[in-house]
Amino acid sequence: MKSILFEQHGDAGVLQYTDFPTPEPGEAEVLVRLRAAALNRLDIWVRNGWPGIKLEYPHIPGADGAGEIVALGAQVSGWEVGDPVVINANLGCGKCEACLAGKDNLCREWKLLGETTRGTYCETIAVPARQLFKLPTGFSYQRAAAAGLVFLTAWHSLITRGGLQAGENVLIVGAAGGVNTASIVIAKHIGAQVIVVGAGIEKLNLAQSLGADVLIDRSAEPDWARAVYTATNKQGVDVVVDNVGTTFPLSFRAARKGGRILTVGNTGGPKFEIDNRFIFSKQLSLIGSTMGTLDDFSTVMRLVTSGKLQVALDRSFALKDARAAQERLESGAQLGKITLEI
Repeated sequence: MKSILFEQHGDAGVLQYTDFPTPEPGEAEVLVRLRAAALNRLDIWVRNGWPGIKLEYPHIPGADGAGEIVALGAQVSGWEVGDPVVINANLGCGKCEACLAGKDNLCREWKLLGETTRGTYCETIAVPARQLFKLPTGFSYQRAAAAGLVFLTAWHSLITRGGLQAGENVLIVGAAGGVNTASIVIAKHIGAQVIVVGAGIEKLNLAQSLGADVLIDRSAEPDWARAVYTATNKQGVDVVVDNVGTTFPLSFRAARKGGRILTVGNTGGPKFEIDNRFIFSKQLSLIGSTMGTLDDFSTVMRLVTSGKLQVALDRSFALKDARAAQERLESGAQLGKITLEI
């Protein structure tokens, strides 16, 4: 099969478009002929590498994918060859205490497709059958792949962990990334008011098209916490979605007393200072979250495929042009999710 892989860490130049052996499904696995994959910032971090990262080389990046089933393992039931599916990249072992309790993102042997195992920048992939969601006939593979990881992540953080309720207000730090755009549409679906801080008119226009109620351009309002207070009658927000990390000082200021700060990552870097006075004096809750559960995935994908949650799409590239796709993602110019056609 054709695939994109790398054998050493580095810039996008290490990516190779080449042949790789087609996998065989295990007894509890299915073989999926991929038609689309989607890019995540994770792909770049894995390609660049970090101290202690352990991969089986050559490594195939990519967490998100959608296509149709072409083969079934001997123990698989409930699926048929030809079924259109989207893949849940959050891989629990299915056997440990956390998995059996329905908390597979807390699995003791947790893995992530494209990070700890070979991923979806390829024509065919074998995955456990439990990781699949069946798509309605004719639903866009590009849209399904683009939704998978980011909508799972945003739903688990906002709803399962964060407990966002109708009538609350939520501040989202960032206007055009995958998790942030998913957070906007999920929050609006729940019935929350959405305030977005972003950089530049194009990204803020995207946020507005997804339903954002208040737009703050951080290039014009560097002290955007003050602008948030103005927009909320000096009350602050109930929930802040901040996946940057280095922006926590402003997020703490923007939150109301008793507010919740939600984070699923640290795109601004892993280490930064926190002024603990804001946490205890305002009685803030700092809530971390990673991916989501199988139940979360089914719930949010039903909403996506029924048209209740809009998926923001940027450009699509052919699989062979994955290098250019990653370079676009690294540039920060994307407006929504970048996808690969396979």
